Amino acid sequence: MMIENNPKEVARASEPLSNPEGDGVILSLKWCFIGVGFLINSFLFESIFSNNDASLVSGFVGALILTVPIVKKAIEDLISGQHHMNELVAIAVVACLTLEDYRTAGIVAFFMILADLLEHKTASGAKKAIENLLMLTPKKARLIQNEKEIEVEVKEVKISDRILVRPGEQIPVDGIITEGNSAINQANITGESLPVDKEKGDSVFAGTINLSGVLYLEVIKVGDQTTLGRVKELILKAQETRLPIMTVIDKYIGWYTPAVLMISILILFITQKMEPAITILILSCPLSIILATPTAMIAALSAASRVGILIKDVLDFERAAAITVLVFDKTGTLTTGNLSVTRMKPIDDFEPAELLKYTASIENISNHPVARSIVAVAKEAKLELLNVVDSKEIPGKGVEGLIDGKRILVGRLLWLKEKGVDCALPIDEGLSVIHVALDGKEIGWIGLEDKTRAEAIETVSKLKSLGLRKISIFTGDKKAVAEKVSAELGCDEVLSECLPEEKLAYVNELKAKGEKVAVVGDGVNDAAALAAGDLGIAMASGSDVAIGSASVAMMTEDLNKLPFLLTLAKRTRAVVYQNLLFGFIFIFVVGSFAVLEFVNPILGGVLHFFSSIIVIFNSFRIVKMGEEFAPYRVEVDAALLNAENKDE
Repeated sequence: MMIENNPKEVARASEPLSNPEGDGVILSLKWCFIGVGFLINSFLFESIFSNNDASLVSGFVGALILTVPIVKKAIEDLISGQHHMNELVAIAVVACLTLEDYRTAGIVAFFMILADLLEHKTASGAKKAIENLLMLTPKKARLIQNEKEIEVEVKEVKISDRILVRPGEQIPVDGIITEGNSAINQANITGESLPVDKEKGDSVFAGTINLSGVLYLEVIKVGDQTTLGRVKELILKAQETRLPIMTVIDKYIGWYTPAVLMISILILFITQKMEPAITILILSCPLSIILATPTAMIAALSAASRVGILIKDVLDFERAAAITVLVFDKTGTLTTGNLSVTRMKPIDDFEPAELLKYTASIENISNHPVARSIVAVAKEAKLELLNVVDSKEIPGKGVEGLIDGKRILVGRLLWLKEKGVDCALPIDEGLSVIHVALDGKEIGWIGLEDKTRAEAIETVSKLKSLGLRKISIFTGDKKAVAEKVSAELGCDEVLSECLPEEKLAYVNELKAKGEKVAVVGDGVNDAAALAAGDLGIAMASGSDVAIGSASVAMMTEDLNKLPFLLTLAKRTRAVVYQNLLFGFIFIFVVGSFAVLEFVNPILGGVLHFFSSIIVIFNSFRIVKMGEEFAPYRVEVDAALLNAENKDE
């Protein structure tokens, strides 16, 4: 056993008699208990039948069955150059056999094999979790080709294909609804407590359940590129985690086995007794230290994914635990992002409808919340959008393009002024205002309002209670609007009318002061800041660029999961250090008792086994975190499903 969290190494190190998968584990246990049966016979022959010869033979056979796997594996490690610590146990049991203390050798070997199997069980936990995730994704999909339904393997489905999903079926891919509406149970992905109503244009995730209506989807992601596929990758990464303290341990691990051997020989020389020296060898196999990090990380990842928090790198738990400053983008993060057009102010010779038509036509290329709101209003007013050419979006500034050969600018006041536009129309200070210019002349502005998220005040309060030194807001919005939101939430600092490069500069400035900075955002203009922060958190409503730049993706828009994430990270870090501290103290304290002959080899093997169980149970306390966000589970009505199928 080596202090190494690579899944292949951990699995190999815990391989007792054969392939440790499935039947191999059962076979190992079978041989273990056969060996134990011979050991029990040895005690019976001695105590009941007073037959020492039969007792000796039975004990030898039992010890041989139990010790051969350990010795074999130690030899294989030495031949392959893999310096595990199986050699320590192998030396200990061989010493017992040499002294003809067969029962001690057998009992020690039995508990060490159980500990190895326990280690293997933990190492294979990631594989089992992936198998469970694979069960969430159906094997077949209903592909629509030439208006006909064809059942195909999911792996044959390609991006842009059109598929059908019936009520009660699991959705096989990430897609966009092109026809139909339904309630979707997406608790497996987002952790949302209730089904979510979806309609044409909405996105759906692979592995979620279509509850009530027939849906036609356009495929946008397949296989490992789906949200579910990305979660699968993270589970394996949890076992490869290298925290800084583990890197330090690895640096000196090559000296560990020789040092323990020297200490054991020294104890033998001083005490002139073999038993304490053998016990030291047994106790010095640090299985509890090996399990300290991966068990905690797997538990934390499980808790996070259950509530809809996608951690791209498990080391982000360590970074999140150290955060001192959290910076929010305003629009779409602290506010709903559902902006409402509340006022339009065209110049005298322009009609409001004409102003809206020009603005919506240009904004139609953008995915910004402001753009979406303006386009939605134009469509609601049944305005026919104009054809735009040579269009371009400048993140944090605005959008420009040509309509009938005329240059249209739509964006922030400062940007239009940079372009030489004289913006003289009076504006309302309480509104977020988008200015519009036609061939270098202002033709009006559109005012929008946004609402603060209902849970935002509670979230900021919880974040402050976690000991953050500062909570800030940066936004491209005007100063009056930004300060109003900041005052409402109780934030410490607000920066308004920020360009993407100014957001980036602010994050770098905080980091230069020694702060550990988390950035929460959702837009293209937040991408640079998200990437620059020690921890970047993208909200569910965010653009693909923002989500790609962030370290953490929130699969829901519930801000209350931000303080949960930081609490989970702090708890995980604490548990890892608790496990490591316990492992080192266990070796030192119990080893000291062994030197004083209070602990014999048999008791040492038992204690070694139970120390591993303590570490595992300590880690898996983390799994229960987030139960307040318990996902809603629903059984699909079989009668409804049958009725829908008949209709088809």
